[in-house]
Amino acid sequence: MSLERREVVSVDVRTPISTVWDHLRDPHLVRRWFGWDHDGLDAEIREIFVDDVHDEHDHSDGRSTRSLVWRNHDRLTVTARDDEPTTTRVVVTRPSHEGLSRFDGIFDEMDEGWIQFVHQLAFALDVHPGEDRVTLTSHGMDAGERRDPLLFRAGLHGVRGLPVHGHVDATRPDGSRVGGTVVYKTEHQVGIHLHGIAQSLLVLVMRPAVERPPHGTVDATLSTYGLDAAVLDEARRRWAGWWGTTARV
Repeated sequence: MSLERREVVSVDVRTPISTVWDHLRDPHLVRRWFGWDHDGLDAEIREIFVDDVHDEHDHSDGRSTRSLVWRNHDRLTVTARDDEPTTTRVVVTRPSHEGLSRFDGIFDEMDEGWIQFVHQLAFALDVHPGEDRVTLTSHGMDAGERRDPLLFRAGLHGVRGLPVHGHVDATRPDGSRVGGTVVYKTEHQVGIHLHGIAQSLLVLVMRPAVERPPHGTVDATLSTYGLDAAVLDEARRRWAGWWGTTARV
């Protein structure tokens, strides 16, 4: 019996399919884009991308298609684009929710994870190929009351209203500035290509108040590449100033 499926995220990566596939199968390469740095990241990568998954190859339609399939029936598929041989489409599909209407507007943790991860993969390959990553994270932050929202204090309160490819140019309450380009946006996420200290990807995941009372929460993850020790220290200092908290790295 086949499962009804739904597309969670689809992104074109300007990289040949063989390179994209390597970054899904080699744990060292997965570390360059997946999730964020923490003590258990290597074990998490091994569990997800080695132990809990099998791969499938399909050439039946004349195109090279490769998939990773997990025990919960999540599927990540990479396909070489016929019109652009050096571009690969990455698609994640998942089993449909039973009684889909019950899930309208509800925050699905696995969906949100896949959306973030696939965009992190695309950014690593499109912007920083061959480079290792360091992340700055501040997760589970209270979104704040209406009169003093967290994103306002971080200078990012307007990003949810910007279109994809829209330019972020804001001044924070402390006078510092933030600039970048909106890479993607969904109901609960925004991804911003920042053009400050370095070319970095900022992902904001916003859980609604119904999910995390009383105000909802914000997870912020910044993927940085190629920063030397001094620049990374400055990035950490600025990051902590954005959120009024000590960033984890």
